[in-house]
Amino acid sequence: MAKKEVISMIDTFSEFKELKNIDRSTMISVLEDSFRNVIAKMFGTDENYDVIINPDKGDLEIWRNRTVVEDDQLEDPNIEISLSDAKKIDSDFEVGEDVTDEVFFEDFGRRAILNLRQTLSSKILELQKDSLYNKYSEKVGEIVSGEVYQIWKKEILLLDDEKEELLLPKTEQIPSDFFRKGEHVRAVVARVENKNNNPKIILSRTSPVFLERLFELEVPEINDGLITIKSIARIPGERAKVAVESYDDRIDPVGACVGMKGSRIHGIVRELRNENIDIINYTSNMNLYIQRALSPAKINNIKLDEEAKRAEVFLRPEEVSLAIGKGGLNIKLASMLTGYVIDVYRDIDDFDEEDIYLDEFRDEIDGWVIDQLKSIGCVTAKNVLATDRDKLINEADLEESTVDEILAIFRAEFEDEE
Repeated sequence: MAKKEVISMIDTFSEFKELKNIDRSTMISVLEDSFRNVIAKMFGTDENYDVIINPDKGDLEIWRNRTVVEDDQLEDPNIEISLSDAKKIDSDFEVGEDVTDEVFFEDFGRRAILNLRQTLSSKILELQKDSLYNKYSEKVGEIVSGEVYQIWKKEILLLDDEKEELLLPKTEQIPSDFFRKGEHVRAVVARVENKNNNPKIILSRTSPVFLERLFELEVPEINDGLITIKSIARIPGERAKVAVESYDDRIDPVGACVGMKGSRIHGIVRELRNENIDIINYTSNMNLYIQRALSPAKINNIKLDEEAKRAEVFLRPEEVSLAIGKGGLNIKLASMLTGYVIDVYRDIDDFDEEDIYLDEFRDEIDGWVIDQLKSIGCVTAKNVLATDRDKLINEADLEESTVDEILAIFRAEFEDEE
């Protein structure tokens, strides 16, 4: 390989630097290390060599430093030069002086050139991986955009503007997400894995952080710090609750997030595949916070156990289904938002003295079954008997035979009393 081919390798590295955003000092350091590694392998040391690289011009110079010794005392021609050879360079050289002469890498032979190519390729790949890992490690929690390049069963491969690979797993996609090749997708950087020095950038569209970043993009007051998102609870593709707080009494945080005629919230809802979003005013008053979190249901009374983080919520019978929500979404999200386990009960103003609380039947009925009944607002035997059978099966998630057995026990109880 001629010198021109060595310079060509430097030019190639310069192109790589432009593509991968590697700074000049790093590039020069990698080139120098690569040449020094090859020299050290050939001669046992590189300490007496100066490698000068100017990648912008494609210039490469290698200078060897040797000490002048008597002709009969020459032992290592790599670090020593005989007096007679030194005088051929300059007749004024004497024993003990240092001689610096230029050497040409192509003169080292084909093996040295191959070693250089392998070393350089290895370091370039390592730099590329380090650059990718560092770049996206700093972007964790930020929204990025990528073009759909390939669609697999368990994940989608996206390419960013620099053709770097990003992965969007099926588990991090909204259930109703559907993408085509070439389509641009927005997601938040969830994490960056680096197993065996092989970085993987994992994106997410289901993370609450994605919803938070969308609000920051759509609501200037949040981006400016005038409104703070205190908590987010989200069931991707279904429903979300967002608690917001304003530090300026003149700003209505809920109104600002919704926007004029819903202009701000609609953009977020579309991005999340029509996910319903409830925005509520945050308050440190936990009693009031739970009431707002259970909206649109109207609460009569709440009993808090702050140590156990549990709340017993009492509502009028017609409000129970609103508090629980379709498929139990409302109460589940309210619990996630507030951090409290919420139990919903029907508020019975005039308790029937003949009625019996469900807990008194734990000897006859499994405790988990009673808990399921209480979760839909049934706290007494007559509550259960007054509830439609299909509702007991579907909303309490009980088997038909179990419901029939419970109803029989309660009916028998009151028949015996009569």
